[in-house]
Parts: sequence; C-alpha cells; structure tokens
Amino acid sequence: MKVILKADVKGSGKKGDVIEVSEGYAKNFLFKKDLAGPATASSLNEAMQKKQAQAFHKAEELKSMQALAASLKGKKITLAIKTGENGKLFGSVTSAQIAQELAAAGIEVDKKKILLKEPIKNLGTYQINIRLMEKVETEITVEVVAA
Repeated sequence: MKVILKADVKGSGKKGDVIEVSEGYAKNFLFKKDLAGPATASSLNEAMQKKQAQAFHKAEELKSMQALAASLKGKKITLAIKTGENGKLFGSVTSAQIAQELAAAGIEVDKKKILLKEPIKNLGTYQINIRLMEKVETEITVEVVAA
C-alpha cells in the first residue's frame, strides 16, 4: 500500500515522502497516529507541488545567503571594550556583541551563526567565521580596541 507521510517516521521516511508499506502497518499504526495518509492521485499531486515549492524556497534562501556572505566577506568591524592593565578585557567578547555591532552597520546576522574558535580576551585583530547556512560561510575581521 502506498502512503504519503505527514511527519518523519523513524525507519520509514521523512515528511512528504511517498513510501510503500504493508496494509496492516498503514492502517494500524500510520493512519491511527495520523503519521500518514493514503496516496491518492490528488494527494500525490499535492505532495509533489509542496516539494517543488520547498525546493524553490530553499534555492531562494541559498541565493540570499550567498549575497549576504559576499557583502560580509572582508568586512572589518571595531569593538571598543573596557580593559584593565596589560590590555586584558573584563570578561570576553561574545558573538552577541559582534552581532550587535554588525546590526549597527546595517547587517542582520544571528549571534548563533557567528563562530568563535576561542573566547576573545585580549586587544587585537581577529578573523571570525560566520556560517550563514550549510555550505555558506564567510569571514570578517574584528578589531578589539580599548574604550
């Protein structure tokens, strides 16, 4: 029996997949738990349209993220941080502070996408990686100066 999955089912497939299962498994498990629906001609067509729409939206998102990565590449931001003796910072520079400085420059980047290899605890210039999405990364320069 062919069914269209309404949710991810471990060992069977992902949401939107059309799979072949036994009739008992479909009726007693998948349909009862509302994890799948029967694969009729109209539901197959609807599932295909949804997949095409998802692929289109993913391609558009990828294009916009690549444009953002291109605009960020080589960008330099300066953070003025309170310091103690010998150029040691009070605390460390966080990804949230870098995201806030980028937002002030007119570029919105989620702080979770900014990858710090180790905490920034001294004055200086650092190369910071930003992973906007899978396979889309860029690098910016962050200069930490005394306030």
